[in-house]
Amino acid sequence: MIRQSISFTEPNDEWLKSQIATKEYASKSELVNDLIRHARSQQSQIDWIRKKIEFAEKSGFTMDSKDQILKASKDLLND
Repeated sequence: MIRQSISFTEPNDEWLKSQIATKEYASKSELVNDLIRHARSQQSQIDWIRKKIEFAEKSGFTMDSKDQILKASKDLLND
């Protein structure tokens, strides 16, 4: 594991201490690593959504009605 030194603002340090006091985390390092894991996971989800939006934008517009679009979506889910 790589060892680094980081600084926190006082409010952030107090928050970290309060989280450790609940005994959910054993140390600030454990908590910060967990926060980073969550942020990375969230970024992966954002990237996935962004790719889907870009694909949808490139696919153009449709003249289908709302009901036709809904039916097509349901048909894709049932395949």
